[in-house]
Amino acid sequence: MQIKLLAVGKTDHSAIQSLIEEYSKRVNFYIKFDLEIIPDLKNTKNISEAMQKEKEGEFILKKISNSDDLILLDENGKQFSSIDFSDFIQKKMNSGLKQLVFVIGGPYGFSDSVYQRANGKLSLSKMTFSHQMVRVFFIEQIYRAFTILRNEPYHHQ
Repeated sequence: MQIKLLAVGKTDHSAIQSLIEEYSKRVNFYIKFDLEIIPDLKNTKNISEAMQKEKEGEFILKKISNSDDLILLDENGKQFSSIDFSDFIQKKMNSGLKQLVFVIGGPYGFSDSVYQRANGKLSLSKMTFSHQMVRVFFIEQIYRAFTILRNEPYHHQ
C-alpha cells in the first residue's frame, strides 16, 4: 500500500515546510508516501465560496483513481487516538488496498462531489487549525502510527 496526502494551497512558511519535509522523509522509511499540492485558485475574491469548493473539488477528483480509498480531513469526521489511528492504518494495509489518499481541503471545505466520492472522514480535533499546520500534524500522526505498529519507542502511552 502507499499513502498520498493531497493538500490545497502551497505552504509559504519555511519552518512549516521544513517540518513537512522531515516527517515525510520519516514516513517514507515505512511506506511509500507522497504529498501532492493542489495549487490555490486565482482571483477567488471574484467567485463565491460554493464555486471555489467546486473548482477545488474538480482538481481533487482528478488526482485520485477509482480504486483509491479517499479519506477527507474534515472537522465533522471521526476522531481517533494515535493508537486507534495506527489500527486504522493497519486494517487498510491488511485489506490489500493499493493507495490510501487523505485530503486537506481549501478554506471552505469540500464540494458535494468530493464528499460523495469519499470513503470516510477523519478529524484531528474539534479545534480549528491552519491548513498549513494541519499538514505537519497529520504527517507526524502517520509517522507516529507506523512507530506504534513497529513497537518503536517514539510514542508513549
